[in-house]
Amino acid sequence: MIRLGIIGAGAVAHFHAASAGRISNVELAAVCDLQPEAAEKVARPWGARTYGDYLEMFRGASLDAVIINTPHALHLDMVLAAARHGLHVLVEKPMATSVADCDRMISACQESGVKMVIGQIQHFLPEKLAVEELLASGELGHVLMIRDYRTTDYRPGTRPEWFFSKGMAGGGALMNIGGHCLDRSIWFGGAPVESVSCSTLNRFGVPVETDGSISLTLRNGVNVMISVVSDAAQRTDEVLIICEHGTILCGPLKGTLVRRNGLTSTVWEPRPEDIQEGFFLQLQDFIKVLDGGTPKVSVGHARHIVEVVLAAYESAESGMPVVLEPTALHSLDAARTLSEVP
Repeated sequence: MIRLGIIGAGAVAHFHAASAGRISNVELAAVCDLQPEAAEKVARPWGARTYGDYLEMFRGASLDAVIINTPHALHLDMVLAAARHGLHVLVEKPMATSVADCDRMISACQESGVKMVIGQIQHFLPEKLAVEELLASGELGHVLMIRDYRTTDYRPGTRPEWFFSKGMAGGGALMNIGGHCLDRSIWFGGAPVESVSCSTLNRFGVPVETDGSISLTLRNGVNVMISVVSDAAQRTDEVLIICEHGTILCGPLKGTLVRRNGLTSTVWEPRPEDIQEGFFLQLQDFIKVLDGGTPKVSVGHARHIVEVVLAAYESAESGMPVVLEPTALHSLDAARTLSEVP
């Protein structure tokens, strides 16, 4: 039996908890949050203990693994502490707020012989899995171009205050929501990023960017355009993939649609349970890694997303494109071994 803890009883904690309840060899043993009532709300249905201090939880809950679901800048210290205590970790995206912190997390887990997986939920959502299957079939040919558009809300009072702190969140709408767009666009595009151009907006009087546009060229020549808009007239979350022999439109509100030869067909119909299913599949993947398997999403890929967001900020500040130097971690396949420690 794998005894699992959760740090952070925020927006997605109940998805993690419910997923643990569906896996026979996993027990949700403890939930930690600075707000006792929030921890109790997540823990109560599963009979888990609650804590206000994650180090106390590490010492006293007899855990095997922990899910880190906290403000982004806290990920580093929590992963380092988990590694010291011999705990495997599933870290919510973004992996960290700097590439240097990502590297420290990787090294600590390698040295302690624990597994680390990053929660890039896009790779487990049913409508995105339908896209993955379509692209893998080869029937649409190569991906040529991607357009990704997602709305959000960064008006004051619309989210917890830490999201408006660059130090704690690592940025604004692009680090948070744009990270999802980068994740799926790089995944579907099939290669790491070669160059980045970006522009951002700071609206509503908040200290972080509220909107942004990112243009990417991947190392295989695929062009990607990402737009994140706050407080738009209509809620939108969709990615359009242009291939040699057709297009794919995908999102949680519309499902997955394919357009070929003037005809549109639906490959996946959205369901209310799709988000919960995604978190369940993600936790299943984490448990598979603890049993010696390979993660669906490499640590190198998650690190690269942080690198690209930071390059986007650099481009927005300078007004110039930023070229990323290739490294061993830019290879999504080669980087998989980083999650397969020891």
